[in-house]
Amino acid sequence: MHCTAFATADEYHLGTLSQDLASHGYVEVTSLPRDAANILVMGVEHSAKEGDPGTIFFFREGAAVFWNVKDKTMKHVMQVLEKHEIQPYEIALVHWENEELTYVKTEGQSKLHRGEIRLNSELDIDDAILEKFAFSNALCLSVKLAIWEASLDKFVESIQSIPEALKAGKKVKLSHEEVMQKMGELFALRHRINLSSDFLITPDFYWDRENLEQLYDKTCQFLSITRRVKVMNEKLQHCMELTDLMRNHLTEKRALRLEWMIVILITIEVMFELGRVFFLIK
Repeated sequence: MHCTAFATADEYHLGTLSQDLASHGYVEVTSLPRDAANILVMGVEHSAKEGDPGTIFFFREGAAVFWNVKDKTMKHVMQVLEKHEIQPYEIALVHWENEELTYVKTEGQSKLHRGEIRLNSELDIDDAILEKFAFSNALCLSVKLAIWEASLDKFVESIQSIPEALKAGKKVKLSHEEVMQKMGELFALRHRINLSSDFLITPDFYWDRENLEQLYDKTCQFLSITRRVKVMNEKLQHCMELTDLMRNHLTEKRALRLEWMIVILITIEVMFELGRVFFLIK
């Protein structure tokens, strides 16, 4: 069976999404604990394969994780989802930066083994949903991070000519406003990664659920979340240094231009004064 994750937008309206999906015959799963906030779980009528019910996890952060769901059903849900997205991503990017893991139901404790999820077949439905939530949570982080990695790569591509231009002594064709806009983009991306997400710390939900925390942490390790965040922060730091250099360069140019304007105005004033003295003497 397959578990597939997509990040499609910055955020979802979960309340209206729940109503819309219910009107299409999907059933909301309400057995999650109260502290599992910002999550919507829906069951599908017909799963892709026998042995496990089809389930979909929607995270408010803009990611959806499908467990044992038919491709046709997945496509329909994605179409419904479009109406409840805030700041949606490009469709091509969404499908390119997805994550997919296979999973099986087996005896023994649930775990991630060599890239395959093994779910305990003896768990009741509620406990199975909780364990799927832990795996889905990590997959959600991975696909969101993949979208931001793509955004950063695009940003790096847009400024990669600047160091070479500076090295060659060429004029950099960027205005002060454009440089400030690029700095704003970097700060926004840095804020999302380090302050408004769970990339750096384990969510509070897992603190008193050790078995779920292990599943979550192991999946994050397998998806290299910590290493990828570290690499992104190093790239962001380099980009910040470059944009700072550009801002200082443009500020110095502006200051130099003002100094020359003052010198010219003083020169003109001196010339007028000399002319006035000359005519008085004459």
